[in-house]
Amino acid sequence: QVLLVESGGGLVQTGDSLRLACAASGLAFSMYGMGWFRRAPGKERELVAAINWNGGSTYYIASVKGRFTISRDNAKNTVTLQMNSLKPEDTAVYYCAADRRRDSIVRSFRGEDYDYWGQGTQVTVSS
Repeated sequence: QVLLVESGGGLVQTGDSLRLACAASGLAFSMYGMGWFRRAPGKERELVAAINWNGGSTYYIASVKGRFTISRDNAKNTVTLQMNSLKPEDTAVYYCAADRRRDSIVRSFRGEDYDYWGQGTQVTVSS
C-alpha cells in the first residue's frame, strides 16, 4: 500500500516560513518524480513545485520562484518544500504527489500525471 503523509502545515503570519515534509512508503521512492500541489478555497488545484527522481531537475510556478525550494532525500523517502516569505495568497491545502515516470527533467505538470497522493496539510498565512 502506497502512503504519502504530509506534515508541517500551520498558521503563520505574512513573511514567515514553513517547511512541509512528505514521507513516502510502499513504493520505490527513488524511481518517482514528486510534486507539491495546492488548492486554495474557490480555486483549482495547481502544481507549486516538482522534482525529478534524482533531484537534478526542479520546477516552480512563477508566483513561488525565489521563495520556495523543493528537495528530496531518497535515502529517507522524503520530499520537502521549504516555503519562505509566505504571503496570504499562499493559503491553501498542500498535497504531495508521486509520478512513476523516471524522467531526467520534470515533465509532469498536471494532476492527472501523478499516480499517488497524500491527504494534504493546511497552510494558512494571515495578513
